[in-house]
Amino acid sequence: MENTEIKIYRTPEGNTSVEVKLEKDTVWLSQKQMAELFEKDSDTIGLHLKNIYKSGELDEISTTEKYSVVRQEGNRKVNRQIKHYSLDTIISVGY
Repeated sequence: MENTEIKIYRTPEGNTSVEVKLEKDTVWLSQKQMAELFEKDSDTIGLHLKNIYKSGELDEISTTEKYSVVRQEGNRKVNRQIKHYSLDTIISVGY
């Protein structure tokens, strides 16, 4: 599994299991991945992130990292710098 991949499994009973790769002793997810995890749209996650940092609940500099991600755009692969958020941030968004 690549660092930018998140796998979500659901049992027939509706239980959810999330598989992620660890990097720098924590879990890192992009805004899009958090939206998939929490089954919300990316704009909703963005609003939560904005409020978390604006309120001072978490420090943005210490809880974010930019990772290089290769994306398919049309027929070409493009390398983009995508902001990822630490486990502390993911937990805060989940509340």
